[in-house]
Amino acid sequence: MTGSMFDKDDLEDIRARGISLERISDQIETIKRGFPFARILRPCTIRDGITAIDENDLHRLGKIYSKAASAGRAMKFVPASGAATRMFKLLISFNDRPERFKKEAIIREAEKGDPDCQSFLRFFKEIKGFAFYEDLAEVMVENGVDIDKVLSQGDYRCVLDFVLSAKGLNLANRPKGLIPFHKYPGHRRTPFEEHLVEAGAYTKSDEGWARVHFTVSPEHEKAVRDHIERIRGLYEGVEIGYEIGFSQQKPSTDTIALDMENIPFRDTEGRLLFRPGGHGALIENLNDLQSDVIYIKNIDNVVPDRLKQIGYLYKKALGGYLIDIQNRIFQYIRRLTTGEVNEGFIAEVFDFLKDRLSLPPVHGIENGPRDKQVEYFVSKLNRPIRICGMVRNVSEPGGGPFWVEQEDKAVSIQIVETSQIDLRDKDQKFLWESSTHFNPVDIVLGVRDYSGKPFDLTRFVDPNSGFISKKSYKGRNLKALELPGLWNGSMAYWNTVFVEVPLVTFNPVKTVFDLLRKEHQPD
Repeated sequence: MTGSMFDKDDLEDIRARGISLERISDQIETIKRGFPFARILRPCTIRDGITAIDENDLHRLGKIYSKAASAGRAMKFVPASGAATRMFKLLISFNDRPERFKKEAIIREAEKGDPDCQSFLRFFKEIKGFAFYEDLAEVMVENGVDIDKVLSQGDYRCVLDFVLSAKGLNLANRPKGLIPFHKYPGHRRTPFEEHLVEAGAYTKSDEGWARVHFTVSPEHEKAVRDHIERIRGLYEGVEIGYEIGFSQQKPSTDTIALDMENIPFRDTEGRLLFRPGGHGALIENLNDLQSDVIYIKNIDNVVPDRLKQIGYLYKKALGGYLIDIQNRIFQYIRRLTTGEVNEGFIAEVFDFLKDRLSLPPVHGIENGPRDKQVEYFVSKLNRPIRICGMVRNVSEPGGGPFWVEQEDKAVSIQIVETSQIDLRDKDQKFLWESSTHFNPVDIVLGVRDYSGKPFDLTRFVDPNSGFISKKSYKGRNLKALELPGLWNGSMAYWNTVFVEVPLVTFNPVKTVFDLLRKEHQPD
């Protein structure tokens, strides 16, 4: 049926992406049908789904992790694909409308309380506080323009041209990871550089190697590689070297777009339109690494050196928590698979599942036959593990930790995104708004089983946890399928532990104005 929608050129395009026709058919049906909403039972809180680590445990867990890192088990994974367009959204909105550039009108609207005009004026008033200011002034001088003079004249359009476009720094079209974030004596660091510094602090092996993997978009990969090769000498030396990997989101994870009538969307040349499946597609990239212990952190969540130490302390503690709980799981599985079990051991494993992995027993299993209990334990324990840092909720957009009832009525803790909740349901909306913690994407993964074999991570995805978004293409509306998110639906069937981490470890840069916060400024 689906095949009849497509001509020879369509089928060739689909094959070239490595997507099966069956998968395309599934995507079309999913977009038509939509996804079921998640059913949240309650927010996770301290001692009810979220663990708080005391100070003594911080150092104990850090020592456990340091042994694993010394043995070369750890690496860092940084999704770094996107351009910085959203960072400069407000400035771009002014740049696209020349009539908004009358200085007196902007000042007048700002004085009336217009937040956009207030932020716009703040950008120029505090422009010297940005780490990219020196580069901006330099490129303007090279073009015969004095930045101080044009600022004093209120020629905002001129300055923005040099900030945003290829005429100058082209920041709106760079990857976010290539924008200078922080000032240091004699140098300005990009997020890529800050992540290298971090990786050196907590993934370095005894042999002196720190491993980092960046996912990048095809159009930016050369620029990213060139930048890292240019600066890596600043951070490498006798005691440390970097193994740096790159990958791109696979074309086979793209999803077909439909128009508002649920017909495959075609571009201006009549070709099928495919869209990236969202960061959930990166589960394939993670799977290809076949690594051991992997830290995940977003490209824009970095701080200057003066604030890094507390982050290192908690990163190592999260890693130690992973190793500690992983060792217990491996011991249990080995004993379960050799048949050396008794009533006391069965009770111990039930307690471990409930208290350490937040997995209440399914109905009837506690009083079921011994062989069924053993089978149940192995099925629950023999999974990848993720330890997720959680910060106190400060009204940041995004997902949070909740107790969730799954399709089979089993209960587990999950990271849930707004798009997964039916906010028209008053009870669900109330529970969503009652959340005390937020997911900052501060995660460490254990991706090998008790025998040392890498898990196939694609087996632990909940395919029903994606969502349908409304997008546009050259003024035409379309429906896009977003795959289950990397740290929610793509890891829905992992063993999960939520651990509270301090808010100071979460300092993302979502807009250019975030760089003016004290956390991103030099001392």
